[in-house]
Amino acid sequence: MERTANRKNWGNRPWTTDFTAAPHVLPTEVDFAIVGGGFTGLAAAARLRSFAPESAVALFEADEFGAGSSGYTGGMALAESAVGDLPGLGDVLSGYKAIFRDLAIDADLCLTGVYELGRSSVLPDSPIHWNDSGELSAVKSVPGGTINPGKAVSGLALAAERLGVLLFEHCGVSEAEFAQGVELVTKRGPVKAKKVLFATNAHSLELSGLHGHAESTFTLAVATEELPAEIIGNIGLSERKPFYTVDLPYLWGRMLGQAIIFGSGLLHQNDWRDLATLNIDGEEAANMFARLEKRIRGLHSDLAAVSFTHRWGGPICIAEEWIPVFEHHRESQDAIVLGAFSGHGVAQSVYLGNWAAEVLLGKRALPNWRG
Repeated sequence: MERTANRKNWGNRPWTTDFTAAPHVLPTEVDFAIVGGGFTGLAAAARLRSFAPESAVALFEADEFGAGSSGYTGGMALAESAVGDLPGLGDVLSGYKAIFRDLAIDADLCLTGVYELGRSSVLPDSPIHWNDSGELSAVKSVPGGTINPGKAVSGLALAAERLGVLLFEHCGVSEAEFAQGVELVTKRGPVKAKKVLFATNAHSLELSGLHGHAESTFTLAVATEELPAEIIGNIGLSERKPFYTVDLPYLWGRMLGQAIIFGSGLLHQNDWRDLATLNIDGEEAANMFARLEKRIRGLHSDLAAVSFTHRWGGPICIAEEWIPVFEHHRESQDAIVLGAFSGHGVAQSVYLGNWAAEVLLGKRALPNWRG
C-alpha cells in the first residue's frame, strides 16, 4: 500500500537532511517496530532505546528519513495543537527542548515566541503593519519558535542509530497482520513485533487505520532572497519572531538567516497516494504560488520587488475535528497510531513520540482526546 513520492516534484527546500542509515540484516523478530521515519518515528525509536536499552527496536521508512512531512515542513515550532491546548498535553516546548538536549541534537532551535497576526485588537507596540485585506498586525505573542528541519531529522536519526535502533530506509511496510503481537510485511520480508507504532502521518492511511478518518493535504511555501537588515527592520521582523494569522486569508512565516519564508494554502488530495505524483509545477500549485508571491509583494513597499529563491510544498494530515490522532490502532491493542498534527507537528511530533515510547513500555497511558 505504500508508495514512494518523487520528492524532486515537491520543490527545492532551503535545507537538506544529511543522514544515510548503516546497512543491517532484517531481523525476524523485534520487541518494538516503528513504521515511519519522520520526527515522530525517529524520536519514539530513540527514546525506546534510551528507556529500555535491552530492547530490540527497528524502524522502517519507505523512502529516506525526512522524505515526508518532517523534511518538507516550514520548521515553526508551536506549543499547542491546531485546536489549542489538549487535556494532559503538558509543556510541549519545554519537553521538546529537553528531548533535544538529552539526545545531543543541534537543530537551530530558537524559541523567540510567535506573533499571532490579525486585523483587529492590535497590540499597541506591534512591529508589523502590513497591507493584507486590511491592516495586518500583531495581536498577541504566544510561545514558540523555529528549527532547521533538515538538522532535526538528521539529528534524531543519528541519535537513534547511536542508541542501537535498527534503521531501515527504502523498506516500506505494505501490510500488518494483527494476532499475538503484530507481523509487518516489509519490502525486504516479514518482521514480527511485540508492539508497533504507526507514525506514517499523511501516508499509508489504510495501514494506520486512518483511511476515512483523516485527510492527506499538501501545503506550499516560498523563501525570499536574502534581505538587508534595513528592510527586515522596515517590515517589522527585526525580532525574528515567526508569525501566523488568526483569521483568513491564512498566512504564516519565519526568518531563515536573512531570508523570509512564507507559506499558505492547501492542495486537497483525493487519495494519499496522489502525493506520489503531485508536482508543484502543475497548474493548480503554480497558480497558488503565483497568488502567494503576489500577496507577499503587496504586504509592504519594501517587498514590492522581492525575488524568491525556493518554492516547495509538503504533506499535512488532518483528522476529524483537527484533533491529533494518538490512540491504539483500530485492530490491535499492541499497536499505536500517532499523527495528523494538522500543520502543528514540528514540536508535538517529537514530544508525543517520546510519550508514545513510554506507552509502548507500559510506563504511561494514552491520552483521551476524542472521548
